[in-house]
Amino acid sequence: MKNVSVFLLSIFLVSLFACSSDSESDRPEAIVLDVYKSPTCGCCGKWVSHIEEKGFEVEVHNHNSLDPVKKKLGIPSHLQSCHTGVSESGYFFEGHIPAKYITQFLSKPTEGAVGLAVPGMPAGSPGMEMGDQFSPYEILLVKSDGSTEVFARVSRYEEQF
Repeated sequence: MKNVSVFLLSIFLVSLFACSSDSESDRPEAIVLDVYKSPTCGCCGKWVSHIEEKGFEVEVHNHNSLDPVKKKLGIPSHLQSCHTGVSESGYFFEGHIPAKYITQFLSKPTEGAVGLAVPGMPAGSPGMEMGDQFSPYEILLVKSDGSTEVFARVSRYEEQF
């Protein structure tokens, strides 16, 4: 009887270990973004921290002028903000977009889309926290022909996470 108990305990422990392993293959692959920003912009740094906290891998590229980057990516001037993220697959993420919407977009990109944009710098968006101030905003889906449509509406601070 003792041998059976030891055998069953061994099987249980092996099963427990196998189920709880945290191997590289069990974890979702991190989203990698190249982020182009001004070296002196504090809100851009806070946005980078936000997406890193959500598991993104970020390579920051500081530039005194982001105009060439935005022009190369084809981001219309009326959609621009203070920083631009670019995924490995070439999609751009302009402005203070919450990480959850970038993840949502990249999990199933819309055909004909080139990226997402949050024009300006809405109060309370990631990186633009100002106490309890919050301004509702829209995340725009940008298409290759330059047209846009609403990808998501963020009405409350809590909806960003």
